[in-house]
Amino acid sequence: MTDRKAELAANLGRVTERISAACAEAGRKREEVTLIVVTKTYPASDVRLLAELGVRHVAENRDQEAAPKAAECADLPLIWHFVGQLQTNKVRSVSSYADVVQSVDRKRLVDALSRAAVGAAREMGVLIQVALDADSDERGARGGVGPGGVERLAESVAEAEGLRLDGLMTVAPLTGPYEGRPRAAFDRLMEISSRLRVAHPAANMVSAGMSSDLEEAVAAGATHVRVGTAVLGVRPSLR
Repeated sequence: MTDRKAELAANLGRVTERISAACAEAGRKREEVTLIVVTKTYPASDVRLLAELGVRHVAENRDQEAAPKAAECADLPLIWHFVGQLQTNKVRSVSSYADVVQSVDRKRLVDALSRAAVGAAREMGVLIQVALDADSDERGARGGVGPGGVERLAESVAEAEGLRLDGLMTVAPLTGPYEGRPRAAFDRLMEISSRLRVAHPAANMVSAGMSSDLEEAVAAGATHVRVGTAVLGVRPSLR
């Protein structure tokens, strides 16, 4: 085993143990939580090693990096998630490889994704990004729509051709009433998810939690956690 593969395997093992322990603490089954490895800034070679180690879900946040990486790894049995703020002029490219777009926060983006999905003759999963630091239906500082705008945006996704409403996503706010309180933020997301599922029962995916707060997300009920640094190491740009 190469040094890098051994490093990734060890990191992956530690993260898996953290998820298992969090599930046990919360009285949940381990299979209820899916790990998404965020591979931004890391090369396609790392994605290949992760696939060899059993990872099936990977995420990127910048199309200019994600598109060539996804193309290079097109032969792998991976599910690609796009998690960054998405501009409409990047939608056609993103729709060529992303299986799920987790950062949908406005009607204009829904319309653009629908057109692209139809044009590519494929279906894309969509998560509505909820901004817990925003009032009503305003957009948050890190993207996302305020809690008051979720229901209306969900209807737009559900009615859009080529799109599938999978659920909700959030990033723990850095400011506002949930600053430093990730568990409270994730509990709030679960409340919004419960209301959403009354009208859209299949929209049961809840993406929350990252390297620093995945335990809080699992405790709250998240179905997917997005982990980058704890698996791949400190981002190259931060070294």
